[in-house]
Amino acid sequence: MSDANVRIPEKAKERLAAIAASEGLSLRAYLARLAETMLTPQERAERAEQARIALQKWNGYSPTTAQEQHLDDELDRRLAQAAGR
Repeated sequence: MSDANVRIPEKAKERLAAIAASEGLSLRAYLARLAETMLTPQERAERAEQARIALQKWNGYSPTTAQEQHLDDELDRRLAQAAGR
């Protein structure tokens, strides 16, 4: 495996190195593990679609786009309320 250079602020590097060290890993190993465990936007969308299909099969739930937007708005409102905004 070849290495790559990534330019990030020194503070970010120090923070990541401290996190890696606390887990007994080098920064290189920690970043490699992190990359393997994170999902790409496409992978997240695929999993969300699979979950939507499973939920629809399980209980028939199939909201319209307007219903989804209403639920998103309600969630945003509640999160803002909980955050004290």
